[in-house]
Amino acid sequence: MANSVLKLNHLQKRFGSKVVLSDVDFEIQPGTIVGYIGPNGAGKSTTVKIILGLLEPDGGSVELFGQPVSSRDGSYKKHIGYVPEGADVFNALTAREYLQLVGQLYGMTSVLAGERAEKLCAIVGLSDALDRRIVSYSKGMRQLVLIIASLIHNPDVLFWDEPLNGLDANAVLLVEEILRELRDRGKTIFYSSHIMDVVQKLSDRIILLNGGTVVADGPFSELAHEDDASLQELFNDLTGYAEHGEKAHEFVDVLMGGGTDAENETD
Repeated sequence: MANSVLKLNHLQKRFGSKVVLSDVDFEIQPGTIVGYIGPNGAGKSTTVKIILGLLEPDGGSVELFGQPVSSRDGSYKKHIGYVPEGADVFNALTAREYLQLVGQLYGMTSVLAGERAEKLCAIVGLSDALDRRIVSYSKGMRQLVLIIASLIHNPDVLFWDEPLNGLDANAVLLVEEILRELRDRGKTIFYSSHIMDVVQKLSDRIILLNGGTVVADGPFSELAHEDDASLQELFNDLTGYAEHGEKAHEFVDVLMGGGTDAENETD
């Protein structure tokens, strides 16, 4: 088996009295698309921030490319692409200026970053907006710029947190194919998303986090108990949300006056 790209050793993190990660332990091989999923607050973003050195763990360790993150000088980050959830972009810049800036931060020349940005933006349909200020962009256009920014330096590993936010159906399909092409050329993709059907069909491996620990890990075909099961059903079963239908009925019942609150007594 090839050396792992990423290895988490019994990772732990708490914020005050709240335990966010209690014992997260897994490793990922190169050339793999991994879907990292879990309920809101499960610790997905915290995991990625620890991997990237943005947060310090309270226990355990992280290895990237076979070396502990804690003992490295940060140069490894040039081999990483990151799309954070809800990232801020420099609105005063044009997309060309922003992507040139990001490229330079990763060690590219301004000329190379600009040329690559122009070609990549053309492919995803942003050519006409390349020299407009990002403040004028739609949410989907901004997300495409963030995706290109994470890729412009040709990284070996991608960490994407909710990368499909704001994208229309065609853009989602394009990004899915880009990820498959990157995987087929040896890149490693570690991403989280709440769009379960995309995670199910795109991921070579799914890691489900709940209660600060991994509760499922493997290809969907191995995790599913039935041939016609969906990832959403598996997610609901393992995270305690199987009663969502009953809750929906109760919620709408209250809205429609099915309860005994004071609203029922008004005209």
